[in-house]
Amino acid sequence: MRLRPVESSVIRAVGYERDTATLEIEFHSDNVYRYFAVPHGVYEGLINAESVGAYFNQRVRDRYPEERVRR
Repeated sequence: MRLRPVESSVIRAVGYERDTATLEIEFHSDNVYRYFAVPHGVYEGLINAESVGAYFNQRVRDRYPEERVRR
């Protein structure tokens, strides 16, 4: 999955695979997580948010199935 950098003190980059509705987030801590069944609109909202970290906490975190890809 191709990730695109975002301006955030917590999140380094995000990517989205539309066919599988999978969102991937790389944090500045080097942790990478995948979130499943995420609507494309949520991804668009994330990358366009004034505060990417706040949007993530409000609209993604603890709302979708997730797996840690790497630490």
